[in-house]
Amino acid sequence: MKKVFLVDDEIVIREGIRDRIAWNEEGFEYCGDAPDGELALPLIEETKPDIVITDIKMPFMDGLELSRIIRERFPSIKIIILSGHDEFEYAREALRTGVTEYCLKPVSSADLIKLLQDVSALIDREEREREEMERLKRRVSDGVRHSREKLLSDLCSGLVTTSEAMQTAAKLQLNLVSKCYAVVLSEQECMADAPEAEEVCRRLEELMHGRFGETASYLSFKRSKKETVWILQGDSAAQLQDLGEKLLKPLAEEAHTALSSRVRFGLGSIQDRLQGLYPSFQEAEESLKRQLLPGSPQGPGGDWQGGGEAGGPLRYLDRSPLIRFLKLGSPAAVPSFVREYAACLSEWDGSRSFYYYYLLHDMTATVSQLAKESYPEHERIEDMLQALQSQVGLIQRADEAYRYLEGMIGAFLQVRDGNADKYSGLIRRVKDYMHANYGQSELSLQHIAEHVRMSPSYISSVFSSETGQTITEYLTGLRIGKAMELLRSTHAKSYEIAYQVGYQDSHYFSNLFKKSTGMTTREFRRNQAQSGHPDEGEERHAALS
Repeated sequence: MKKVFLVDDEIVIREGIRDRIAWNEEGFEYCGDAPDGELALPLIEETKPDIVITDIKMPFMDGLELSRIIRERFPSIKIIILSGHDEFEYAREALRTGVTEYCLKPVSSADLIKLLQDVSALIDREEREREEMERLKRRVSDGVRHSREKLLSDLCSGLVTTSEAMQTAAKLQLNLVSKCYAVVLSEQECMADAPEAEEVCRRLEELMHGRFGETASYLSFKRSKKETVWILQGDSAAQLQDLGEKLLKPLAEEAHTALSSRVRFGLGSIQDRLQGLYPSFQEAEESLKRQLLPGSPQGPGGDWQGGGEAGGPLRYLDRSPLIRFLKLGSPAAVPSFVREYAACLSEWDGSRSFYYYYLLHDMTATVSQLAKESYPEHERIEDMLQALQSQVGLIQRADEAYRYLEGMIGAFLQVRDGNADKYSGLIRRVKDYMHANYGQSELSLQHIAEHVRMSPSYISSVFSSETGQTITEYLTGLRIGKAMELLRSTHAKSYEIAYQVGYQDSHYFSNLFKKSTGMTTREFRRNQAQSGHPDEGEERHAALS
């Protein structure tokens, strides 16, 4: 219900307008009146009307001056001027001031109601437009945030070159230039009860961003619900060198004291090139995992360079060959694979136990994580994994370690081979999700993986091997196919169709459409109008569904 305020120096007119209109029945609230602009201003500020009706000729402050002040101080208020002066100069000055309507006296109740209803409709329309604009701004902001996080994630994963990263960063107005870089990986655990956990986690995020911002320039992105990656930037290695003591340890203590929360930090080495973020991130990940091993020191530590035990530097195993074998290897090849992959265990003679226990824990964690991601519905998987993990502490020599690894990998392969027929259901779930959400520009492999509750890398690998297409290729084909349908069945413009099928950049969509179909969108629509039948390109893309 819109509120109306009246300003007129003639009491007869004020009372007449006030009493002759059934305000509530017409959808309005009469919130007050005043005899001149000077007295009206404090009342307008107090009552906050949506519409002000004012005369022009009034003592002390006339209607035009009042209108100018209202437009400056309360720009959302609509102004209707009622005047007995049928002169062009008054009307022109009123329009210049920004009034909404200019009406000559005398005016009937019916005409005034019609005028108010028109202004009310204008207010509603502008409100809807503002809401739509805010919604579009949020979508653009979300798209920029997602693109920003993807770029930082790709840098830490080694998936993008320096040149590509700089070009993308320039478009996102993201400053990647620095003399030195280092990666910190944080894992936070909120200890509050369930009803309070969300608020405590939010405050913990704010605390960490505040402390990092006070100490160093940084970029960050969420790796998971509990993990955040911090890319620190500095002018020299010395500037970043002592952050372990000055920032991370006090921050972990403050989180524990103030918020009853636990934060662990993994530190990567300091690098002088952007491409160094990849090894720095890997080292931060290894540093964080070492803290989870039995008997390991808890806390962030203070040495950026890492290090080993007395026997020399630690050698960490590349998980890629292990994961590849778990997905594709045969049971008969398990013993030979274990001895080749974990050849460093052959040196285990009872010394440096912490290092070898770390390697076993790391391989066990890799197998466990892949098993949980790949076969979450397997009824015995949890029992099997717990039984395996309980055996690690009993191992003392290399031959025992090899037998343990052979048994663990063999058990995984049994589960894998017994669940091969489940791939079809997984592929269907992935495709169904893409069909339901292809119109969302932010749809990504990460979103799909979260939906099916498996890792992005595993989903990508299974989908490619089972369908012969990458997920990106399938999604592009799906979107182009939907665009063809819209071009054939609607009169929507090319940029509108691009938006509907998930592309915010209409030029990118047009280029992709021509690359996929051999025709521009205009040529395709003209071809459809002439033939009345789908062409080969449309049939090919329709086959995706």
